[in-house]
Amino acid sequence: MPVISVQEIREMKKEDRLRRLEELRSELARLKAQAARGTLENPARIKEIKRAIARILTVEREEKMRASR
Repeated sequence: MPVISVQEIREMKKEDRLRRLEELRSELARLKAQAARGTLENPARIKEIKRAIARILTVEREEKMRASR
């Protein structure tokens, strides 16, 4: 189950996407710290968060490319 789908990302306003991106990045940092301590309960969550970040960045890049035409 993805953290956030591409369709949801595309429907968001730019400000909301950027806010969500920062939330995901801080959660990823927290999870990495837990993994380093050995207290991480769900290691697959790190992969999910990374993919969600990549999805948001991809949509941002697409919109930037579309705007520059």
